[in-house]
Amino acid sequence: MEFLSEYGLFLLKTATIAVVVIIIISMLISEGQRQRSTSKGDIKVVNLGETIKDNSQSIKNEILTNAEYKQLLKEEKERDKKQEKDAKQKLKHAKKSSSKVSNEPVVAIETTGDKTSDEEGNVVAVEGSSDSPQRMYVIDFEGDIHASGVESLREEVTAILATANKSDQVMIRLESPGGLVHSYGLAASQLKRIRDAGLKLTISVDEVAASGGYMMACVADELIAAPFAILGSIGVVAEIPNFNRLLQKANIDYEQHTAGQHKRTLTMFGQNTTASREKFKQELEETHQLFKAFIHENRPALDLNKVATGEHWYGRQALELGLVDKLQTSDDVILDALNTMDVYSIKYDIRKPLTERLSVNLYQAMDKFVLRWIQRSSQSNIFK
Repeated sequence: MEFLSEYGLFLLKTATIAVVVIIIISMLISEGQRQRSTSKGDIKVVNLGETIKDNSQSIKNEILTNAEYKQLLKEEKERDKKQEKDAKQKLKHAKKSSSKVSNEPVVAIETTGDKTSDEEGNVVAVEGSSDSPQRMYVIDFEGDIHASGVESLREEVTAILATANKSDQVMIRLESPGGLVHSYGLAASQLKRIRDAGLKLTISVDEVAASGGYMMACVADELIAAPFAILGSIGVVAEIPNFNRLLQKANIDYEQHTAGQHKRTLTMFGQNTTASREKFKQELEETHQLFKAFIHENRPALDLNKVATGEHWYGRQALELGLVDKLQTSDDVILDALNTMDVYSIKYDIRKPLTERLSVNLYQAMDKFVLRWIQRSSQSNIFK
């Protein structure tokens, strides 16, 4: 009887675990299907001015006396009332001005709100009313080897171009060590859309914009970097292992058939020839020439013979070479902008299935653990 009771308890536990596993799998599948059936993502807008003001208020609340803090709140309330009154007067003035009908002939151009359409139907930003508040839109781009953030970037840029007046500005907080040529080419093209629409584009680099990252950064009307940010690396690199000799030792044949003389140059498993190596180097050089041409188009004053060597430089050196226009952190750029305009952070969050989010979180946790372990193991060698 004791054996039967233990066996029954074992079966009950096993059944319970099996049911829980089935429920979890069902939830994951259901969540994945639900995510696919919904929209791709959401735009999130944060008023950075209000965020900074709230943080400042929290500090003042702690360091000031009750009397001082009350006086401060009173002064801010009066200032806000005055600003609101001025805004209403400007709006009233703008309505009166817009009610006047111009006698000048209308050219073939359509105007809708703060946008115009040219004869080809392209929407472009126009000068907003002088009474409209000037705005700066801030986008964060953190690049990896595939420039995977471009999927969100294109949505963020499109949303801004559909909203902004021509007097508005855009700032990109860019961090990228570079990666695939075609991926970063697309990312740079997305930033060029901002300039083509007539909006001032500022790009700020706090840590690194190298190789493909600098391809993006050079598009800016004004390029700003922190003093120790890494910039440059205007070059092209390609690496490929070859296992042909190892396969030969193991008596393994490898065959590859192509149509077209240069369909494949270097391979991982076949025997590479001198001709294939020369062709591969030629393709790298052509890519480098395209890279340099793009840099010259956007920063024509740069001495490419000096900077397009594949080397990288720190912010102060980059300023002397003309790779950047100013030394400043992105935080100070935002604080300066808040004196004259409203500043908003724009972020497009792509919805991902729960299974993908779980795998990404697990990968990021492992990645952080490995990086932390490497940093601790090499900590004694830093700045020696």
